[in-house]
Amino acid sequence: MTTQFDVAVIGAGAAGMMCAAVAGQRGRKVVLIDHAERLAEKIRISGGGRCNFTNRDATPQNFLSQNPHFCKSALSRYTPQDFLALIKRHRIAWHEKHKGQLFCDNSAEDIIEMLKAECQLGNVQWRMPCGVQSIVSEGEGFRIATAQGALLCQSIVIATGGLSIPKIGATDFAWRIAKQFDLRIVEPRPGLVPLTFDSKSWQPFVPLAGIALPVEVETGVKKARGWFREDLLFTHRGLSGPAILQISSYWQSGTPLTINLLPEVDVAQELIEGKGTLKKNLGNLLAQWLPSRLAEGWLQVNGFTADARIADMPDRELRRLGASLNQWQIVPDGTEGYRKAEVTLGGIDTRELSQQTMMVNKVPGLYFVGEAIDVTGWLGGYNFQWAWASGVAAGQAA
Repeated sequence: MTTQFDVAVIGAGAAGMMCAAVAGQRGRKVVLIDHAERLAEKIRISGGGRCNFTNRDATPQNFLSQNPHFCKSALSRYTPQDFLALIKRHRIAWHEKHKGQLFCDNSAEDIIEMLKAECQLGNVQWRMPCGVQSIVSEGEGFRIATAQGALLCQSIVIATGGLSIPKIGATDFAWRIAKQFDLRIVEPRPGLVPLTFDSKSWQPFVPLAGIALPVEVETGVKKARGWFREDLLFTHRGLSGPAILQISSYWQSGTPLTINLLPEVDVAQELIEGKGTLKKNLGNLLAQWLPSRLAEGWLQVNGFTADARIADMPDRELRRLGASLNQWQIVPDGTEGYRKAEVTLGGIDTRELSQQTMMVNKVPGLYFVGEAIDVTGWLGGYNFQWAWASGVAAGQAA
């Protein structure tokens, strides 16, 4: 039995549900298809279970893409304030954390229930769990073969996300469809992900695992340069924490990170100027600025003795110590991969799409939204804002 719809949305995550709800409330006959047993698992686990659903300060500058202008149209037409108005209508309590990050007071389930309710308002029909076997152009629309039978539709919106967190059902479905229709793809890679180092070179830092501290971190040059001031976390395999997740999206294989472990202190200057008055040894002095375990471990890794008296040390050694803390340069050998990545960088080349509608320029009626596209936000609610904005743009057009 074949069923006809105006719009089929494949992928019932943040972008897909938003798109289906908007299209349905325009009066379009919409079906929402997803292969998963459980709805919107990525929303459910986000923000520690409270869903960092947007960032109050989101601008196009908070997004990475080979075509950085692409996201401007959708983001300007559906803003964080628009999403806040929606959750206000649904009486969802929320709070703001640092740097504009907005979270539910109660649970990410509140956002999922809101999106389901919005889909209901648009009379959206569901096929879930339901795998999609094939999509082919037919007449002026498309035929979709699914595990629950064939569907005909005028428009298809692909909202199946990227490869991050495969254990909750991530697939490369969007890119397989893109290749089928001969669309260019920017090579995908893990984003917002911990960075790793080869076990031999990292061995001296393993005892520091679990230590966290605020740092400045940067990598790259010119337009590809990233710079963040956030917390860093030492792990058994490398570095993590918000600072590293942020910079990982800018890091290119083989290039160094420059990390300032003490952004508030010019270490060399403080040590050299204090030689005449500071009676402390190196270990005690560094422990004033750093976690004591890090101070002790750092001196050992860099060939200093913790009980050495500052007054007895040559200036060149104090400068070397200062540089190691204020300009630590280190080259990761990789990342923790999609297993630990919060997002997928790259995806459908935005030059294949209309920035107003998300429709494929050369395939009328075919749309891509959300993480499947080469638009990736910073850590802190930005990727959800792109999901809402791109979903609305396609939902208003499909």
